[in-house]
Amino acid sequence: MYVYASTALVFAALFLSACHGNSAPPVPEDRVSTPEGFEVQGHRGARGLMPENTIPAFLQAIDLGVHTVEMDVVVSADRQLIVSHEPWFHHHISTTPDGDPVAEAEAADYNIFEMTVDKVQAFDVGRRGHPRFPEQQTLEAVKPTLRAAIKAMEDHVAAQGVAPVRYNIETKSRPTWYGTYQPPPDVFAELLRNELQDLGVLDRTIIQSFDPATLVAFRALTDAGAIALLVSTANDINPAISALGFTPDILSPNYEMVDEDLLMRAQAAGMQVIPWTVNDPGAMERLIALGVDGLITDYPDRIVGRPLPAE
Repeated sequence: MYVYASTALVFAALFLSACHGNSAPPVPEDRVSTPEGFEVQGHRGARGLMPENTIPAFLQAIDLGVHTVEMDVVVSADRQLIVSHEPWFHHHISTTPDGDPVAEAEAADYNIFEMTVDKVQAFDVGRRGHPRFPEQQTLEAVKPTLRAAIKAMEDHVAAQGVAPVRYNIETKSRPTWYGTYQPPPDVFAELLRNELQDLGVLDRTIIQSFDPATLVAFRALTDAGAIALLVSTANDINPAISALGFTPDILSPNYEMVDEDLLMRAQAAGMQVIPWTVNDPGAMERLIALGVDGLITDYPDRIVGRPLPAE
């Protein structure tokens, strides 16, 4: 579902004028309720509860009932897709192979694009916890390959006997990183398409990015899956859709910028609206009342997703 060039510019003008185990964990009684068809996405798995972008976080999100597991990918030196929010090791969560915390000043020097998978997985990203997420469980964890993460989730869902989940994969891409922290967008997109196709999950995958170039490159390779455009401010929407040259299936804005006008214009243009990253139950309820199509959260235990299996 996408419309090329001139039609996309019309839509852009609208915005310019506007602005663990297999058993499920206990379900809190005060979870925010959702309407039928509403999509709950677990941000970096279940970042508020488990080390982000790790297999334990993804399995926790599934056990808590998300419809879609959101994650980020970068590329290693041996051209493997690695699940990571940055193409380096963030100082808040990372420990070197020698057991030392990664210092802020040196974090970006640990360039995953210059490391093999074996070197990447010699670092720990779970046992220190995250200072912004005090509820997060600490445990030894590594940055998995995308292949290992998806296979673990597919096996987990199959073992539970429930419907498969979807995947929302963000390409961590910036023009200033091309050739330094990542391959060119066309290479990045091809690696991702080939991996998802080989895993048999392409039709259940959303590809999202703040960088339109990777989305354009991915859509040129396949019509399968969905495309989501990430934006931080209302002023980003017009140039980003213009750069795409087509209307994305999903607009994913910062949740704080979502109001009735933005929602009406986006949905009238044929896009679903799925904001990021919504952790406060009051904010969840406001957005649901407005009529958003879903939301992305670090705390999937605070909102009702898909039905959980019986214990």
